[in-house]
Amino acid sequence: MLELDSHRALLVDLYELTMAAAYFEHQVDCRATFELFVRQLPPQRAFLVAAGIEDALDYLADLRFHEEHVNFLRSLPVFHNVSSEFFEYLRQFRFAGDVDAVEEGTLIFAEEPLLQVTAPILAAQIVETYLLSVINFETLVASKAARVVRAARGRGVLEFGTRRAQGPEAGVRAARAAYLGGCVATSNVLAGFRYGIPLAGTAAHSWTQVFPTEAQSFQALLETFPEDAVLLIDTYDPLAGAETAATLGRKIAGVRIDSGDLLDKSCRVREILDRHGLPEAKIVASGDLNEYKVEALLSQGACIDLFGVGTDLATSRDVPALSVVYKLVETEHNGHVEYKSKFSEEKVYSPGRKQVFRFSDDAQYHHDLIARSSEEPSGGTPMLHPVMRHGRRLRPRPRLQDSRINVLANLDLLPEPYHALRNAPAYPVAKSQALQRLLEEVHEQAFGVRDGRKQ
Repeated sequence: MLELDSHRALLVDLYELTMAAAYFEHQVDCRATFELFVRQLPPQRAFLVAAGIEDALDYLADLRFHEEHVNFLRSLPVFHNVSSEFFEYLRQFRFAGDVDAVEEGTLIFAEEPLLQVTAPILAAQIVETYLLSVINFETLVASKAARVVRAARGRGVLEFGTRRAQGPEAGVRAARAAYLGGCVATSNVLAGFRYGIPLAGTAAHSWTQVFPTEAQSFQALLETFPEDAVLLIDTYDPLAGAETAATLGRKIAGVRIDSGDLLDKSCRVREILDRHGLPEAKIVASGDLNEYKVEALLSQGACIDLFGVGTDLATSRDVPALSVVYKLVETEHNGHVEYKSKFSEEKVYSPGRKQVFRFSDDAQYHHDLIARSSEEPSGGTPMLHPVMRHGRRLRPRPRLQDSRINVLANLDLLPEPYHALRNAPAYPVAKSQALQRLLEEVHEQAFGVRDGRKQ
């Protein structure tokens, strides 16, 4: 993607490649299954919107080590004792594994696998960093967007965050994830080009400042964009700006207020526009908004039709990272399966391949069950589906617009208490008895515990 597209093979932590080299040198050739999941939800989130799945699959399908990548790695001192055969392996490398995943836009909760990768251990290890990075970030932003959109109560939310994102590539990914999460448009033109996201924008204060008068700046913009211009009215004084815009003798699409008391100013601007026969002109509000401010404004009766949300959305400022992990859950060699877990404090996870089942009641989500992949509990809908076999995608990349519709439908199925912006209850997620027994068995094997005693 962007300028990094041709070098994605090197978007790894070094230890992925040193482990791969050591696996290769010691002929460790087992087939491994890793699962990517969020250990626990942040206190500010009652649910997450799974995102980045499609970008992860594109990465796996296209992953290549080019000659310049291999030559660079060979030059590193850490690889000094590694055989030339390993670097030849990298030259020929293609991801040929299997992937199961939740559908992008699925609501997920703590410990539920979003992605399940089964491949030769070298391949499964090499891809860890990229998968974690893309899914962590896009899930963060899509989840934030879903909260802002819900708080907006049907008013449109515009994503304006590229200039405050953590780099240009993050801006494009944030625009995609925000649209997936329910935003109606983005200001990022490259995101519009790549993903077909509707574009939206107004003008900066500098546009108004360049002209001798505010009225002249408004007239010039309307002459250039007679159907679409949204006039930024608070460069000097928002109420005076609204009067100027309303008395130009022209129909205007809308006005934007970017500062000050948005509650008071929006209602007074609405009165000005209506008084001058412009009831269809929209009022757009922006300026360090987030879901909490949007909720407060609307609960107090703000006259706002659209919200432009930037920094808080593109960076998920209140929750800037998730505890996303990629953990080995089982290995298979010559038909023999070994189940894997770890038991360090606060980092225990369930071994073995899993399936997540979602149960509904009265047409709404009721609870989830994390089970072993071989289980088929009655009444539950499985959430993980085959999406890649032998390194090939099983279906074309879905339209982002269709995935966005899926998100909005999923959110409507989540009971209202879990949408609360503060102090939302925890959605019930249980583990099957079979899965819990497997964890106990792996623990006993790891510690040699028999009859309650350590051997």
